Amino acid sequence: MKKYISFDVGGTKVKHGLLLENGTILSKGSYNTPCTNLDIFIKEMVETIQKYLRNNHVMGVAISLPGFINPYTGYSERAGAVTALINQNLKSLLEAKVPLPVEIENDGNCAAIAEKISGNAKNCNDFICVTIGTGIGGGIFVGGKLLHGHSFRAGEFGFMITQASGKNFGDIWHSTASTSTLINSYKKLKGISKYENIKGETIFLEAAKSKSVKRLIDEWTRNISYGIFNLAATLNPQKILISGGVSSQQDLLTTIKKHLDELPWWNDIKIPVEPCKHRNNAGMIGAMYHLIQKQGS
Repeated sequence: MKKYISFDVGGTKVKHGLLLENGTILSKGSYNTPCTNLDIFIKEMVETIQKYLRNNHVMGVAISLPGFINPYTGYSERAGAVTALINQNLKSLLEAKVPLPVEIENDGNCAAIAEKISGNAKNCNDFICVTIGTGIGGGIFVGGKLLHGHSFRAGEFGFMITQASGKNFGDIWHSTASTSTLINSYKKLKGISKYENIKGETIFLEAAKSKSVKRLIDEWTRNISYGIFNLAATLNPQKILISGGVSSQQDLLTTIKKHLDELPWWNDIKIPVEPCKHRNNAGMIGAMYHLIQKQGS
């Protein structure tokens, strides 16, 4: 069975793995994302690829990347928190340094592709995948096809204004419901330096014994529910799937659904809200599927 190297680039970590063409992950690892330095970003990615190549015959390199990504050329007009890749072509930069084809797709789209091919949307033609991480993004399938949009911005859910607040119009979903927002709110509550590394899992564990932290998570999940409501009302999909590191938290979906049920209009448009089957691996797996599709086209 053919092997592929796959990367899922986030604003905090770059996850990577050696995958079989059926989506099986043979090995994986991660390193901190060098968000602002292009030379270091390329260097660390090339070194990771070379390590996999020492003992494996690989068919290509797949990359899941945040931002406005042209999946046909590999050009990133924006790359989320990875500012080093603004107006860069990572595909060209890597193919100049490694003897393998490279293909790139938006991270939210990758998660949706993974769920469509071998996940919890296999039997869906119309569904939405929402990725909750450093920012919020996602992918949209309509009529069985991935929706890229006119300028590759479809699925940029984080830019939705979900709450009105006077002349500022409101807060976009990125700033009210991303994991980084939860972490920053927790640091503020606890008086922790903004430079200290705190994981989302830590907050969920503390919520079990701290009422103030539990309220923090409750407010955060309510903000998530607003965006989900808007997406359900706009596109009327068969289901909405939740991806990202926090999707592994057992109580997350239960709490989101509780907040949705509190909205008086939810019953009019109610649809299933479920976790992604591939959870935090959806980006890597979907990026590989995208690469295979490109090689077969």
